[in-house]
Amino acid sequence: MTASITNLRVRYNECDPMGIAHHTAYPVWFEIGRTELLRQSPSPITYRDLEAKGLALAVVTLEVRYKRPAKYDDVLELRTTITEMGHVKIKHEYELLRDGALLATGRTTLACLDRQGRPQAVPAILRS
Repeated sequence: MTASITNLRVRYNECDPMGIAHHTAYPVWFEIGRTELLRQSPSPITYRDLEAKGLALAVVTLEVRYKRPAKYDDVLELRTTITEMGHVKIKHEYELLRDGALLATGRTTLACLDRQGRPQAVPAILRS
């Protein structure tokens, strides 16, 4: 199992008029967690590197469970974990915390695709 921790700060533009992070910010934060996980892996790679090889990781499922609100200027800790890697798909789980309190959890499934959108085997660089 591969995991990473990313620290985020809730930005003003991610909030509603009451200073609460909008629900649409969470999937964006999860994407940040996934890209940072790639960079922090034992064989670092960027999403740009994958695209240059003609590969894309498309989100095919997304689940978010909101427990407590994140607020403007909060510093958050995002824990991103790869929980399963199949031939074509990669599953991630997320925990978003503020000062140790769990704010949200999430899951995604990504499919590895070529430039034409056809499923491709997850490359070895992502398996290492």
